[in-house]
Amino acid sequence: MLRMTTPLILLALAQVSFAADPFAAPAESGEMEQLFNGKDLTGWDGDARLWSVKDGVIHGETTPENAANGNTFLICQGQELGDFELRLSFRASASNNSGIQYRSKHITDGKPRNEWVVRGYQHEIRNENTLPNVSGFIYDEGGKRGRICLVGEKAAWNDGKKEVQETFIEGDAYKDIFHLDDWNEVVIIAKGNHIQHYTNGKLVLDFQDDDEHLLSSGILALQLHAGKPMWVEFKDIRIKHLK
Repeated sequence: MLRMTTPLILLALAQVSFAADPFAAPAESGEMEQLFNGKDLTGWDGDARLWSVKDGVIHGETTPENAANGNTFLICQGQELGDFELRLSFRASASNNSGIQYRSKHITDGKPRNEWVVRGYQHEIRNENTLPNVSGFIYDEGGKRGRICLVGEKAAWNDGKKEVQETFIEGDAYKDIFHLDDWNEVVIIAKGNHIQHYTNGKLVLDFQDDDEHLLSSGILALQLHAGKPMWVEFKDIRIKHLK
């Protein structure tokens, strides 16, 4: 009979517990495509007054002298996102908010406020840790559904209505997940109409879009929000397109 010492038993139990955690982010496959070279904005397009590379990270900033004329975006060139796994890290100031657009559309028809207007699914970015105004919820940028799915919700949209099936983050629990005034890691996984957001290794929302406004493909972009001066930074941006 195989006998295990106490330390080995504890290690085995910890490994089983981690493997069984339904809220843990999946391990990175190691086959990700890097979308930012860490040196310049090659492969990206945005307002050169507002976007730059500083200390090896993408830096977006608005000031009273260089304000955003409406929400404006740094658009990733040559990437059409259908089913995908996106990973990156961000940090931001607390004076305004930002976002990560995916499966979105670059708006050029009509009279957009600037040359880099984007509409579609947005992973909200905020330097706040009190629910519900936190990073991670899905916002319908330029659309009519507003906050499509909040942090802590397992939810579905169908026939113009949202149904919350489960709430798994409440109260102060998000404060243990989010790193205020520091870098935060994001994972976004989209497969068909199923979307999941992870923050610092933990699932923060699980969403199924059965609505007529489902977006199945589109571009990737990073947001600078109009209004109060702000800054936001991104690094380690990588993607895997899923078949």
